[in-house]
Amino acid sequence: MTLSHIDLTNPDNFLDGTPHEWLNELRNEDPVHWHEGSSGAAFWCVTKWEDLRHVSRNPALFSSQRRGTNMPNPRMEEMMRKHAEQEGAAGVMAEMQKQAQGAEPGGFPIMLMMDPPRHVKFRRLVQRSFTPRYVSGLEPHIRELARSIVDGVVEKGSCEFVTEVASELPLQVICEMMGVPEEDRHEIFEISNRMIGFDDPELGEDQSERAMASIGMFAKATKVAELYRENPQENLTSFLLHRDIDGEKLSETEYAAFFLLLCVAGNETTRTVTSNGMKLLIDHPDQLQRLVDDPSLIPSAVEEILRFEPAVHHFRRTATQETEIRGRTIKEDDPVLIWYPAANRDEEVFEDPERFDVGRHPNEHLSFGIGEHFCLGASLARLELNAIFDEIVPRLRNPELAGPVRRLRSNFINGVKEMPVRFDPGKRSAS
Repeated sequence: MTLSHIDLTNPDNFLDGTPHEWLNELRNEDPVHWHEGSSGAAFWCVTKWEDLRHVSRNPALFSSQRRGTNMPNPRMEEMMRKHAEQEGAAGVMAEMQKQAQGAEPGGFPIMLMMDPPRHVKFRRLVQRSFTPRYVSGLEPHIRELARSIVDGVVEKGSCEFVTEVASELPLQVICEMMGVPEEDRHEIFEISNRMIGFDDPELGEDQSERAMASIGMFAKATKVAELYRENPQENLTSFLLHRDIDGEKLSETEYAAFFLLLCVAGNETTRTVTSNGMKLLIDHPDQLQRLVDDPSLIPSAVEEILRFEPAVHHFRRTATQETEIRGRTIKEDDPVLIWYPAANRDEEVFEDPERFDVGRHPNEHLSFGIGEHFCLGASLARLELNAIFDEIVPRLRNPELAGPVRRLRSNFINGVKEMPVRFDPGKRSAS
């Protein structure tokens, strides 16, 4: 079965949103499908809920470390090596490239691209700051921030929702947790945009420029480290600089990789879910009215938004040995891409999966992953999403689109770049 009309390697095919029809077709007709796209990349597409769980929970068979977690892009890697020195991050990039190519044991120093036991050691280093118990202590401040963000737009009756609402809460929270000075936070936002949007020409004049801009995050990590190396404070940067793994401090590269992962993942994904959630509520006014009438449904609405439009389209794993999924032979070193939007609409798991239902229960979506790489920040993301929609639903009344929605050109992140929204003008909060 070829299904040759489907091309998931071309980011242009995601400009109108996730190609759910294609993913549904793959899941229903060939759920473990060898896909050869126009970019020259070839890989297995895994689209069933149970199969995605199987791949995710077996890192000994399906490695994050061996070849990374994204579609391979040799041209981009070469550009990054060539231009890293221009951004003052040559040492960090050289070490990353050397480790990624297997010149040193342990693999790529970003936790997302590690396997056990190394992944376990690195995750334990920071997981205490993301436990439900710890995150619950942040709730009053996060809710205060959410209220202030909506206060900033409610009287106007319109806003550019992505930059004025969706991006602000996760950006401010993760930057506070990392100890990033306030004057540097929106630069973190801009760098993050270019990092996840390297396939989008609007984020730079050419692909090289967009890729190189991401290296600025390493320079930013170095700048923030200098604030706390001799004067540690109560933040994650200080924690990373002064804790050790197996008796050794993090290397410059390991610290920079942690900084990059936490800053980017900590703001981009929640911003994306918030934007897509607002679009879903505008497109489904009956479901929005259910929330207006019964705000106790907002937590289940957040889970349904996560299921219906997950922030991440796919992650890659690499087979460490020959194995089988549904009778298909996966050879050693074959790339295996797991597609979250497809698994989240599996008819064998979700009743009427194409229906957006803010009261859906149960809702066993896989948008935060499962297994070793279950999203470290899931509790924080859920709190941020609940806090912002608790403000949006009752205060931005009768919302509608005020212009075209402009989406990120990406087959990796389900991103929204711009979404003008108008609503009934309201009042600022009394506090």
